[in-house]
Amino acid sequence: MSRATEAAALLNSSPLNCAQSVLSVFCEELGLDKDNALKVALAFGGGMGRTCGRCGAVAGACMVLGLRPYPELKTPKERREKVYALVKEFNDRFMALNQSLNCTDLLGYDLSNAEGLAAARSNKAISRVCPKLVADAVTILEEMG
Repeated sequence: MSRATEAAALLNSSPLNCAQSVLSVFCEELGLDKDNALKVALAFGGGMGRTCGRCGAVAGACMVLGLRPYPELKTPKERREKVYALVKEFNDRFMALNQSLNCTDLLGYDLSNAEGLAAARSNKAISRVCPKLVADAVTILEEMG
């Protein structure tokens, strides 16, 4: 099973959110303790804790980009510039596939209020829409190396 398929399946078959699903499939590669990684990514689901900001799959991908080793970089400034450039590339590629980076736009529901959350749940929007976003994020990360 590919990591993209695994991450999408985790989202639907476990209590993980989008950010956790993306980060979790890279834990071994990054040398991360999975329990701690899941704690770090916990607040980033639902567009940053259901505030409908940046998509959790995108946030999880940014975590992966920040955690990857870049041995050729010698200073914190070099690392920051490299990671920022990679985040821009990731965002551009994700936007090309999905037309937004924002949870509300992608999902079609505002999860920051009870009515929007209830509507998203009753229409199964999260299980319909989010697995593709998670799979897209993981696929882009794998393509970026």
